[in-house]
Amino acid sequence: MDKKIKAFVMDVDGTMTDGKIYMGSNGEMFKAFDIKDGFGIHEILPAFGILPVIMTGRTSRIVLNRAKELGISHVIQNAKDKEAAIRGLSEELDCGMEQMAYIGDDIIDIKAMELCGIKGCPQDAVDSVKEICDFVSSKKGGEGAVREFIEWLVYRNNSDERETGSDES
Repeated sequence: MDKKIKAFVMDVDGTMTDGKIYMGSNGEMFKAFDIKDGFGIHEILPAFGILPVIMTGRTSRIVLNRAKELGISHVIQNAKDKEAAIRGLSEELDCGMEQMAYIGDDIIDIKAMELCGIKGCPQDAVDSVKEICDFVSSKKGGEGAVREFIEWLVYRNNSDERETGSDES
C-alpha cells in the first residue's frame, strides 16, 4: 500500500482562518487568512507533488476567492457530510484515502479525518479532534497551523522515502 501523501485536504473555518466571521454593517462577511499558510499551500505542496484541496461545511465567495488566489482547483463547499465528501474526492482523484492528509478543527471533520492516512489539527482544535491526530500544531487556526502541518508532512514524506530508499510516487 502506497502511503505517500498525494492530496492535502483543509477545512476552512477554524483551520485556515481563526474561526471568526467578521460582519460589516451591510451584512458583508470577512475572513482573515494567514500569509504563511498561503505560501505553504501555493509553493510547498506543489513542489512536493501534493494536491491542495479545500473542504468546508459552509458556502462562501470568500473561500472561492482565496482558493483562486492560491491556485487551488479542488474546492468542496457546503460539505455537511465530510465523510461522504472525502470518499467522493478519493474516487474523483483516483487516490486512496490513506494517501490523503487532512487538517481540521471540529467534530464535523472527525469522520473524514479518520479515513485519511495522516491527520492534523490546529492547537485550538476541540479535544476530540486532537485525540485522533498524528500532528497537533503549536499554532492556532488562522495563525500558521496549516503551514506547520505542511512542513511536518513534507519532511515526514521525504524521510519515509529516504528510509526505504524509494523515490517512487
